[in-house]
Amino acid sequence: MNEHFSKQYESELDAIRAHFTRMGGLVEEQVRSALGAFADGDRELIELIIARDKDVDEIEVAIDDACTLIVARRQPTAIDLRMIMAVGKTVTDLERIGDEAKKIAKTTRKILKRGMGASLAQIAGVRHIGEQAATMLHEVLDAFIRHDTGAAARIVRQDKEIDRHFRVIVRQLVTSMMEDPHTITTALDIIFIAKSVERIGDHCKNIAEDVIYIANGRDVRRIGLDAFEREIKGE
Repeated sequence: MNEHFSKQYESELDAIRAHFTRMGGLVEEQVRSALGAFADGDRELIELIIARDKDVDEIEVAIDDACTLIVARRQPTAIDLRMIMAVGKTVTDLERIGDEAKKIAKTTRKILKRGMGASLAQIAGVRHIGEQAATMLHEVLDAFIRHDTGAAARIVRQDKEIDRHFRVIVRQLVTSMMEDPHTITTALDIIFIAKSVERIGDHCKNIAEDVIYIANGRDVRRIGLDAFEREIKGE
């Protein structure tokens, strides 16, 4: 590979990384804003979140196009090919996380229009798992940039904790609906919001698995997380 070709190739890879970083930052902002709007009832923020979802979609298309072009023109191999393949999968997860943020905003808007808001306890429960999911997203994006498989493995495990908290929230809301039927509509909306948060955790787990694939060429879904962690420890 001559020097000119090499510099062009690296520039194209850097452009993909830059697009990915921008998309990740925007999606993380969308998630945190959606959770804040739910907690504070900020109507202006809700509309901003919904409007900005198209920006996430546009970046996804730009990244997909760039990945397709670099594969066709450069025929990357080894870790570069794994990185490009994983980016293609990861931006899909990021776009879906953005969609979940928009769903949270739209459902919050419905609750506010109805005029029967969530209780402080319900807000606190969703905000708690929301903060967990937002932290997972921040950490997995950092792990992706650094190819940090140790951090990625921890994030895969964290998803189980969000799942557990989601089940607790659902049980509490079902109890509330049984005790007071007037709360059913709002409680169902809050369950819908909590489910979006749980799905954000699932998508973060997917990205973490992609990090492991990029760095090690290993599909942790096939070999299992325990086996992978033993591998990297040399056991």
